[in-house]
Amino acid sequence: MRAPGRVNLIGDHTDYQAGLCLPIAIDREVRIGFDAHHDGRVRVRSDSLPGTVDIAADGSTAVADLEPAWGRTVAAVLAILARHGRDPVGFDADVTSTVPIGSGLSSSAALGVAVALVAAAASGLTVDPVDIALVAQAAEHLASGVPCGVMDQLASVRGQADRALLLDCRTLEIAPIVIPAGVEILVIHSGLERRLVASAYAERRAACEAAAARLGVETLRDATIEQVADDPIARHVVTENARVAAFATALAHRELPTCGALMLASHRSLRDDFAVSTPELDRLVDLSVEAGVYGARLTGAGFGGCVVALVAAGATEAVAGAVTDKYRAETGREPNAFAVSAVDGAGFVTTS
Repeated sequence: MRAPGRVNLIGDHTDYQAGLCLPIAIDREVRIGFDAHHDGRVRVRSDSLPGTVDIAADGSTAVADLEPAWGRTVAAVLAILARHGRDPVGFDADVTSTVPIGSGLSSSAALGVAVALVAAAASGLTVDPVDIALVAQAAEHLASGVPCGVMDQLASVRGQADRALLLDCRTLEIAPIVIPAGVEILVIHSGLERRLVASAYAERRAACEAAAARLGVETLRDATIEQVADDPIARHVVTENARVAAFATALAHRELPTCGALMLASHRSLRDDFAVSTPELDRLVDLSVEAGVYGARLTGAGFGGCVVALVAAGATEAVAGAVTDKYRAETGREPNAFAVSAVDGAGFVTTS
């Protein structure tokens, strides 16, 4: 079973306000090989994470304080699926991953989706792909305490090769948009690991919810720019939704300079209004612009992790080298730059 990570081209901190975002599922993924059995236990090992998870297959294992800590995702998925009627069939599983941890590329969401698919398949439970995403989202809430939106999990489940996903987080509808052949997507890790549990993510979400309540709307998706003009946190959400819609239109019409300008505006909003950027992410964006990209921005929740850039086809290697060399010399941090491609969403690994 495989579940890809994701890069969000534009539209961060909008998903938990029923807004719009534009992610792609990427060619870095979590894979899980498994064997079902009937001893009532689930045992999971990882090639890159410490320890072995050994828990009850019926979802009864307490999630909080479970060690190793990454096993909380496994326990949470089993607990959520038990509520969906999953039979307590056990399995042994081995996890491998090429999604960098703490990068803002949804390594935890990919793990949750992959575990949910494995647990369902092992027990013969049929779960709709969107429901798999919702199970993985609920499991992340339970395992980490981070009140994330559903973008990451839906992108992992519903990804399409060579397409970005215009995701409406109110309806959960997705409109795929072809990524033009003349552009490549570059991800640059800042060398600063993102830790949402220790970040102000929950505070930002609470501020958004308070703003919506103050305005008398269900979510900030329903607010106007006039209503939020004096509230930077809410202003980011409202303007970001508008940028996502404009970006989707520009991408569909291959207007790449427009896409780039919208990415830069998004980064400024995340930096200045929503206050989730870091000096390292800001510098990577500036260096990317100096190197000639169409546009760049932090991707994901912020507080560290990666930036994403749109680059003219064929220029990615040169841009990556120029940016990382200057960034390393200026900051002393070790960046990691790599191109990503949009791929299909999670499912069984097929071999020919």
